[in-house]
Amino acid sequence: QVQLVESGGGLVQAGGSLRLSCAAPRSIGSINAMGWYRQAPGKQRELVAVITKSGSTNYSDSVKGRFTISRDNAKNTVYLEMNSLKPEDTAVYYCNAERTPYWTRWGQGNQVTVST
Repeated sequence: QVQLVESGGGLVQAGGSLRLSCAAPRSIGSINAMGWYRQAPGKQRELVAVITKSGSTNYSDSVKGRFTISRDNAKNTVYLEMNSLKPEDTAVYYCNAERTPYWTRWGQGNQVTVST
């Protein structure tokens, strides 16, 4: 099973910035959409942002204007630039790649903690 590899999580102060990245091995094959989800303890996993191969994006209302998703198709990599971070952004962030309806794959998860 091929898994996505995430990096970039950590601890930041409120108002700060953090950049996440997620790489898919070449062996994963053709990818349609890539995105970022997050999950806090005891809460449902929620969509943060998604980007299609052509560059169309969609954001959760809670991060709109603060986060930016991008991807490099040549490198099979998706990024999430997080600015003006708030304590409520604290969660485990998971990247996702899909070729619907054939398959969906996930990263291992990356802890982001925003302190007050």
